[in-house]
Amino acid sequence: MTKKVEKKAAVLDVAVKVDAPAEAGAAEAVVAPVAAIDPKAALAKPAKAAGARQGGFKPNEFIVYPAHGVGQIVAIEEQEVAGFKLELFVISFVKDKMILKVPTPKVASVGMRKLAEADVVRRSLDTLAGRARIKRTMWSRRAQEYEAKINSGDLIAIAEVVRDLYRSDSQPEQSYSERQLYEAALDRMAREVVIVQKLTETEALKAIEAQLQKGPRRGKAEEIEVDDAESEIEEAA
Repeated sequence: MTKKVEKKAAVLDVAVKVDAPAEAGAAEAVVAPVAAIDPKAALAKPAKAAGARQGGFKPNEFIVYPAHGVGQIVAIEEQEVAGFKLELFVISFVKDKMILKVPTPKVASVGMRKLAEADVVRRSLDTLAGRARIKRTMWSRRAQEYEAKINSGDLIAIAEVVRDLYRSDSQPEQSYSERQLYEAALDRMAREVVIVQKLTETEALKAIEAQLQKGPRRGKAEEIEVDDAESEIEEAA
């Protein structure tokens, strides 16, 4: 009987329902997923210092969660799930009106990280001024690659999406799906720039726009040239 109970507890994949913060103006509770974890194994390990156990994250600290972007740790709490106590980061995404609870032992596996250093933010802004890299592949495949970059949590990769999907006034307009991905990447990048460089959202967007306008003119002829180069590389592979 004991072995069966342990086996059942070995893989736990649950969703914790929590109330959205009042200041976010949410009318209903949201479901905050808690990643799969073995609570028995987590409890069986020797106790570590709180800082090591929590990956160096602290309450009120801004962090980056790959699938949602910049959020703030509003609390670290214990919650009983399936009879086991789990230590959880409570992360608020005010703009999205969402609360996410992440088990502290899972922060590395889900890709949660601290805000980018100032030099990484500068490199991401420099990336915007570079030449767009447009692959000669079906849009559906390119869209998947762009989405993967956006959800990677890598600020440089997100900047590449912003750069590649940006269109100046002299260029053809973006399609609806291109616009959606561009705005998602722009929002993710701007939120991190706001916190790291201590800017307002308007100032961050202006800084990003200024960098994009420094880039080479990306007319139709240039896009085709880049497409052909990428196509040859893919065929050789």
